[in-house]
Amino acid sequence: MSSLSGRRRSRQVRIGHVLVGGDAPVMVQSMTNTDTADAEGTARQVAALARAGSEVVRITVNTQEAAAAVPAIRTKLDAMGCNVPLVGDFHFNGHRLLTQVPECAEVLDKYRINPGNVGKGSKRDEQFATMIEMACRYGKPVRIGVNWGSLDPEVLARLMDENARLTQPEEAVDVTRKALVTSALESAAQAEALGLPRDRIVLSAKVSGVQDLIRVYRDLAARCDYPLHLGLTEAGMGSKGIVASTAAMGVLLQEGIGDTIRVSLTPEPGGDRTQEVIVAQEILQTMGLRSFAPLVIACPGCGRTTSTVFQELAARIQSYLRQQMPAWRGRYPGVEDMHVAVMGCVVNGPGESKHANVGISLPGSGETPVAPVFVDGRKTVTLKGERIAEEFQAIVEDYVRTRYGAAAAHSTEGEAHTVG
Repeated sequence: MSSLSGRRRSRQVRIGHVLVGGDAPVMVQSMTNTDTADAEGTARQVAALARAGSEVVRITVNTQEAAAAVPAIRTKLDAMGCNVPLVGDFHFNGHRLLTQVPECAEVLDKYRINPGNVGKGSKRDEQFATMIEMACRYGKPVRIGVNWGSLDPEVLARLMDENARLTQPEEAVDVTRKALVTSALESAAQAEALGLPRDRIVLSAKVSGVQDLIRVYRDLAARCDYPLHLGLTEAGMGSKGIVASTAAMGVLLQEGIGDTIRVSLTPEPGGDRTQEVIVAQEILQTMGLRSFAPLVIACPGCGRTTSTVFQELAARIQSYLRQQMPAWRGRYPGVEDMHVAVMGCVVNGPGESKHANVGISLPGSGETPVAPVFVDGRKTVTLKGERIAEEFQAIVEDYVRTRYGAAAAHSTEGEAHTVG
């Protein structure tokens, strides 16, 4: 998929083997919720997030034990063949952990520093400088991540005082938004003054409200060329978190703002952490910015579709395609752009099926109990009986092998010819 026109031009930053900003595609990242001191459990969750499609994974580094576990986590991931970059999330004591556990500082691919949680008063500048100096020593990029809930009180107080002296003071919420942007930019300038190269800085300014996020990032994007990480903080659970994140980031991405994204969903108790990765991918894919897995188009159902067959088949095919992607990604290049239609009646079924790479129009209420299948716009077979689901899945599998396997073989032959 091609990116939307008018994307904001930012500097490019390397995080491990991943490039962020510039012409690089908008990157998906996520964060673990394990106790980082549990190296085995954290490595397993990082690997699961990476398999789901997270291109960078952030881990909490909040204690001496957590910092000491980071090298072991990296070793375990490497043994699994998982080379996803790791970001250390530091608050309050990062200056101590990075200096006292230098192997942690060396292994991490990026540090996340929250200016509001670095220290207070005279200690703030000293402790911030320590963390930046460690980043410089080990050649690591830094995300300066300002947060609405932990905004630097000194910056906010200064701007509030300045606002109070105006003949027409702004609303407090407007000043707070300015303080977020100011904190991020002033901290970035301070990091550069301490020797951190400009092309190792990423900024974020997270809030929990959709309109606040849009306004803050528009301002931030207009005032700098650092890569920007998008995400609602504390987005919420379930559909609320998904809708809020999509609404906020969709507007900004459409305007060309944003180089990395995270969907900060609160999981259900015992829920799958990888859902936030899937939602982030679907935001980018449905907007036409990237492709991650074949898209399944399915109708919502109505009085014409009293049978649940099309719903069950759509869910089955969607789950199957996503499960296959880790293996298919390298074997069948381009398969992530495939569209599969599973429709429930004759109204839009044949038409939507013709528009998809592979589509099936299942019978609705009162319709003839047959299901025509369309491949690249042409009707190829009509399925009927009890094994429609299995037969349609086999058709999809065959299409992937013949369409994208042939492309891969052709590409390999071309490379061999060029080398020879």
